[in-house]
Amino acid sequence: MTQTLEKLEALKSKLHGMGRVLLAYSGGVDSSFLLKVAHDCLGANCLGIIADSPSIPRRELDDAVRLAKEIGAHLRIVKTGELENGDYADNPPNRCYFCKHELFDQMTQIAQAEKWDTLVYGEMADDVGDFRPGAAAAVEFAVRAPLKEVGMTKVEIRALSKQLDLPTADKPAMACLSSRIPHGEPVTQEVLGMIEMAEEFLSSLGFHEFRVRHHRMSGNGMALARLELAPDELARATDPVMRGEIAAAFKGFGYVYIALDMEGYRRGGGMGGGNV
Repeated sequence: MTQTLEKLEALKSKLHGMGRVLLAYSGGVDSSFLLKVAHDCLGANCLGIIADSPSIPRRELDDAVRLAKEIGAHLRIVKTGELENGDYADNPPNRCYFCKHELFDQMTQIAQAEKWDTLVYGEMADDVGDFRPGAAAAVEFAVRAPLKEVGMTKVEIRALSKQLDLPTADKPAMACLSSRIPHGEPVTQEVLGMIEMAEEFLSSLGFHEFRVRHHRMSGNGMALARLELAPDELARATDPVMRGEIAAAFKGFGYVYIALDMEGYRRGGGMGGGNV
């Protein structure tokens, strides 16, 4: 723990040297921790920027805004239009680059107009070596990653988040709704809405770690939902009553076929591109 605390002090030192900071915030484990530390260090000289995007579940956005208020941090919501960009909507393997490009471009404009000194985001040490197209956009816009710069890992971030009483300390990994769609299949407002309704329904039933992977059946184009659940929750989903509830609800959301993935939830889920 001594080494972790040393990294925390190094992080604080870096933040103090960054002047006025714009921070890309999502409400996830890493960016929430970074926002908390940056706010404690910089106060009004730190402004969190959160994207209001169709690919972000409304519940996640609301929770993120609520947490920023609890921290006391200054926060601004910006509308992002990545779905209007064909390079994003076509859903290539580097889709995340175009999403981050949109956000960082807007942050750069805010920084120039309002004289903010440094842009930062929540990439951390464990992300090094992963396929992360968004990191290329960060380099392009000179967005710094202070967590990565001090070598802070996910385990350390969770441990320190717990010490700081952040509710995100044990939050499961979360990625945008677009990550539920196989690369090459278009990302549309309609499909994102179907996925969001399906995942919100699973949450209302008390499931904790899951993904609804969206597929189009070849030939007829009908929508199939492939449910990935945590291994210890698979049995509950196969209960006849529960199974019937899920099937009826998902058909109401527009899915013709509903399948339970017997391998359970795992990173990527066979969608490609390192999705979560």
